[in-house]
Amino acid sequence: MRPTQVLMGGGESPVGKYGKFLGGWGGFGGMPQKGIVQYTLSANRQNPLAGAANAAIFNTWRRVSAQILYVAPPMVFFYYAMSWATDRNHYLNSKAGRAEFDE
Repeated sequence: MRPTQVLMGGGESPVGKYGKFLGGWGGFGGMPQKGIVQYTLSANRQNPLAGAANAAIFNTWRRVSAQILYVAPPMVFFYYAMSWATDRNHYLNSKAGRAEFDE
């Protein structure tokens, strides 16, 4: 077996400078830490989409209502500015507008 396969395989293989593989994914073979408790839930007991639709509706409402005063006034202003500019352009390119500003 080549050494690269042993290194990639993980486990407790005697490899390296001091003849010991340090361990895979954070287990470097040191003293075990005390006072750390991990709780897990079995995969068949989990419900990953529990309340997702309810949370999506209310979270979307909360986020939109928090940002509406930052977004709506500029949108209204630029909508009316664009409407005025379009109407003005149509007038200036009409027969009456050309007659008024004819040079």
